[in-house]
Amino acid sequence: MPLVRKLPKRGFNNYNRKEILPVNLDALNVFEDGTEVTIELLKEQGLVNGRFDGVKVLGNGNVEKKLTVKVNAFSASAKEKIEAAGGTCEVV
Repeated sequence: MPLVRKLPKRGFNNYNRKEILPVNLDALNVFEDGTEVTIELLKEQGLVNGRFDGVKVLGNGNVEKKLTVKVNAFSASAKEKIEAAGGTCEVV
């Protein structure tokens, strides 16, 4: 058998990849009305954990409270729903 077929196959590992964790709007209902939601606060609540480069809020669900959300990225539907509830979105 040729040596090429004996050696194990190795994949490509992108070292420049950014690990972005998603958070849905339903998870933000845990916070009180008027809270400033930051990445550190999300870590304390256990909504994000592990090693990551950023947090993105996705528009799955509804938010009933007026929140100030400061994360790395927002989906378009999440931004609309947060602002419709009276809150603000800030990209950090």
